Amino acid sequence: MAKKTLFADGGDWGCDWGGRDAALRRSVTRRGFMRGGAMALVGTSVIPAFLERAVFAAATTAAVSRKKLVVIFQRGACDGLNVVVPHAEKNYYAMRPTIGIAQKDVLDLDGFFGLHPAMGAMKPLYEQGHLAVVHAAGSPDPSRSHFDAQDYMESGTPGVKATRDGWLNRALQVEALRGKPSAFRAVALGAEVPRTLEGRVPAIAVARLADFSVGGAQAGGVSDAFQTMYDESSDALLRGTGVDTFEAVKMLKATDPARYRPVAGVEYPMSPFGDSLKQVAQLLKAKLGVEVAFADVGGWDTHQNQGGAEGQLAGRLRDFSETLAAFWRDLGDEAEQVTVVTMSEFGRTARQNGSGGTDHGHANVMFVLGGGVRGGKVYGTWPGMAEEQLYEGRDLAVTTDFRRVLGEAVYKTLGATRLEAVFPGAGVGPEGFLNLA
Repeated sequence: MAKKTLFADGGDWGCDWGGRDAALRRSVTRRGFMRGGAMALVGTSVIPAFLERAVFAAATTAAVSRKKLVVIFQRGACDGLNVVVPHAEKNYYAMRPTIGIAQKDVLDLDGFFGLHPAMGAMKPLYEQGHLAVVHAAGSPDPSRSHFDAQDYMESGTPGVKATRDGWLNRALQVEALRGKPSAFRAVALGAEVPRTLEGRVPAIAVARLADFSVGGAQAGGVSDAFQTMYDESSDALLRGTGVDTFEAVKMLKATDPARYRPVAGVEYPMSPFGDSLKQVAQLLKAKLGVEVAFADVGGWDTHQNQGGAEGQLAGRLRDFSETLAAFWRDLGDEAEQVTVVTMSEFGRTARQNGSGGTDHGHANVMFVLGGGVRGGKVYGTWPGMAEEQLYEGRDLAVTTDFRRVLGEAVYKTLGATRLEAVFPGAGVGPEGFLNLA
């Protein structure tokens, strides 16, 4: 079939807290404390007591009233063709005889595309105009390596391995900043600062907010060792990060994270992803000055037994959909100032394989959710699934560079108008936006 234009506007550190000062100072190094220009306070149940004694200027609310951007990375290469199903594309069913989603099961969006039936929780967001879909989106780089493709999408420079920082950190470097940024300006839920947020702007990685605390019985030599290391440091960047770290600990403690409860009627799935977005909602609602937040969710590498309307992928999509819907409802009025963008390193093959799954492909689907989003539409240009239309004869072709979607998000959400600095060489600018918002 001919191309279908959808909408033209359209170094870890670790230590034994019971050890002596000398041992601690050997194990806690500057390089361990600082990683990629960002700091990580991850899953620590006790922060040395001297942090609680540190007194710093009160946190500002520079970013409290401005828009916030939440980025979600679906690691493992999500099968976009079974997430947003081209149910009017006859070749889709010919290529997926056992894993294709039957038309009767698809949650129709516009007569051509529909959501996987496990994504019922997201259908109302689309109907209400909050959720936009961008199909056939992805990286122009042909790599089918998870490692390389994730690196390129997180650096924002496909095909260039020498890039040292992430696209989201660069967006913060050039955004229209108003006032003093908060210590919680950039936050990632997870064990370490992701590639996307590495760079000159400090970012915090938190495994669990309830464990991000100060005080406790552990003090003495450990506290003295940290304090001395910090005081004696001649590394201005380390000292600046130390101040941000101490300030962040004090700010979050004041919100009493262990007592957080979602709004009445909202229940997050009891999953790692559900827990992550519940904590993102908590941070956003606590008025800590968060500007960007990052979370990822794995389990998308479905080489075998992918399933159709039910099965492995369906279970993952149910968790994904219900978590996003709960997050949206939990934000309440705050949702009007939030934009969520989802991405995955690449899609999967148009044809199912001999193991009832799909292999590494090319184009994928992205979601954009937000109060200012022009949702209720599927954006982009559908390339078709006829043999001659497939990329390298096997994959859905990319017709929308993922940087166009991310570029519009940081431009309109963060005020990062110098997009050449965010996505060098990509030629991303307002003239190429899909007008998602």
